[in-house]
Amino acid sequence: MPRVSSATRHLLDSQKSIKKLLKDLATHKITPALAFKALKGLPYKDLKFAKIDHHRLLRKGLGEVVYCEGKTPAQIKKILREIIKRNGQVFLTRASKDLADYLKKEFAFLKYNELARIIYAKKQEPKSKKTVLILTAGTSDMPVAEEARLTLEIMGNRVKAVYDVGVAGIHRLFDRLNDISSANVIIVVAGMEGALASFVAGLTENPVIAVPTSVGYGSSFKGIAPLLTMMNCCSPGVTVVNIDNGFGAGYFASLINK
Repeated sequence: MPRVSSATRHLLDSQKSIKKLLKDLATHKITPALAFKALKGLPYKDLKFAKIDHHRLLRKGLGEVVYCEGKTPAQIKKILREIIKRNGQVFLTRASKDLADYLKKEFAFLKYNELARIIYAKKQEPKSKKTVLILTAGTSDMPVAEEARLTLEIMGNRVKAVYDVGVAGIHRLFDRLNDISSANVIIVVAGMEGALASFVAGLTENPVIAVPTSVGYGSSFKGIAPLLTMMNCCSPGVTVVNIDNGFGAGYFASLINK
């Protein structure tokens, strides 16, 4: 069996190593399978303060998503330049309007959703008729739900969102039984005590992704109370993501949906 060449034993971070890999493949020193395995780690751009993973699209099906909080506008601009230069896929989460305005001065094509706090370039066209349903307990949960919705749409999913159907008026949820039964995956976003996920899971055979939010009075402990409620859900078929993690819920729902 052909051995892996030295070029495949480390990250392919130069033209020289890539050419050597291709030469080894052409001369049958390595197999196509081994070459593909090596390329899956290729490459990243070292900006010192950040290492841009250009081959995440190959490995994961979605390119690198930039989390903006904690980064300076100048750092994000440098990251964005590198991403656009290589693959053009733009997806920035937890971005402020000021940051969006700053980046649009150089990248006029960018779009910004203020409620979701996402900067992006385009959405993928849905390739399936399967639908992800997003339910929120209250209107205050909408920012997290919108982060999930836009994530799903950017990743090429059909999405339906229904807001403010929490347990304080459970009859509002029952009016959506057709939506619940027809959805392939359901995301439930809820703060306060977070009981909505258990109700919904008891009404469907399909997977439910529960998202606790930091919405609520003092004893909700900024999302800890709904997190624990959802993790102790009585109805089977529920998985739980982190507090306010609409992006994580949308990403996971997309994996299931596809």
